[in-house]
Amino acid sequence: MIVFDLRCAPSGHVFEAWFGSSADYEEQQGRGLVSCPICGSGAVAKAPMAPSVPAKGEATPPCPADVFAGAPEEVKAMLAAAAAVQKKLLKSSECVGHRFADEARAIHLGEAEARPIHGRATFDDAARLIDEGIQVAPLPFPVPDPGEEN
Repeated sequence: MIVFDLRCAPSGHVFEAWFGSSADYEEQQGRGLVSCPICGSGAVAKAPMAPSVPAKGEATPPCPADVFAGAPEEVKAMLAAAAAVQKKLLKSSECVGHRFADEARAIHLGEAEARPIHGRATFDDAARLIDEGIQVAPLPFPVPDPGEEN
């Protein structure tokens, strides 16, 4: 496991995120799965970090795997709860697919019926929506496009 300090571009929020490796971070970032937990922005990049160096005579810091030893069941339970919430939200909203940004904007401007929607948007589209005062948030787990297997 590796921990990165990340910073969202729009608001400058800094937060920690754990990944299996640097390659895992790059892959998740490329798929749009990394977002700010404070404001939901997908415009996130690595922030400068100070190395963790123990003081002279101190024990070596624990390996992240040691830190989480015994916690997998708790993590699984939290992920299951998040998945259940997402499933409930998806059932009560309309999937608009790749039209998400346009549909969210139309709803915001009163040009379309106000209703909960979900779909896909690029980081740039999401950032523009936020800049326009349209509240959007990423879902914690990937959602298949309509017609794909669940």
